[in-house]
Amino acid sequence: MNETTSRRDEQKPGPGTYPNAVLKATEGLVETISKHSEDALLELENFDLLMMRYDSAIREVRTKLEILNDELSLTRDYSPISSIISRRKKPMSIYQKLLKQENEISLASIEENLNDVAGVRVICPFIDDIYKVAKMLVQQDDITLIRVKDYIRNPKSNGYRSYHMIVQVPVFFSSEKKPMRVEVQIRTVAMDFWASLEHKMKYKKGLSEEVIQAITDDLAECAATISGTDMRMMGIRDRINELEKYNEITKKQQAYNERPDNVQTLQTFN
Repeated sequence: MNETTSRRDEQKPGPGTYPNAVLKATEGLVETISKHSEDALLELENFDLLMMRYDSAIREVRTKLEILNDELSLTRDYSPISSIISRRKKPMSIYQKLLKQENEISLASIEENLNDVAGVRVICPFIDDIYKVAKMLVQQDDITLIRVKDYIRNPKSNGYRSYHMIVQVPVFFSSEKKPMRVEVQIRTVAMDFWASLEHKMKYKKGLSEEVIQAITDDLAECAATISGTDMRMMGIRDRINELEKYNEITKKQQAYNERPDNVQTLQTFN
């Protein structure tokens, strides 16, 4: 074995290690992570505190949406919100995303580089409801809009459709006010149905490239069909609303014409 080969072997990571994964502890010490990714994050000082802050930010955004839903349910014929789902990213997912983006493994890095640790998903009946909900949320004076990605007007290549916002909301703790970022995804029931099934199916393993491509094409076609159905359902709703307005106007006109004073006036003119 020559010297070059020997040096190369010395540089190879051993079993169970993560290349380029570096843990920066609060004391300034640096050690290579050679353990489970979730353990690496859990050992960071104040990691649990940071996760609690993200959970609190989720509650803040959920509460705002639930209040809007309660109000609109009373003041309108229907609410533009069908359901609200929330989740906080798991430690393993946080770790893997930091590695994928080649970010430092630290609390500061999580806050600076990851916008989707806290997530809220809003399900709406119709497409136009999505934009109404988004507008009502960001109009609140303590919400800061960081970024928008409109995958409804600009779907992903696989057919994925949804409206994504990164918002920042202040959260009040015992000794400080902390601005926290939350990803808000807003989509219709049909969009959520497609996204949920596509997410499950894309992780199936052991399939050939040809089969995967065929399934991908089928999923994209399904997404287009679902999008068309969303538009048709919105059109049907509009037709029903117009018919209801017309019927209401017609009833009022008939009631007015049948009033005794109007009948007497007509007889006088005759």
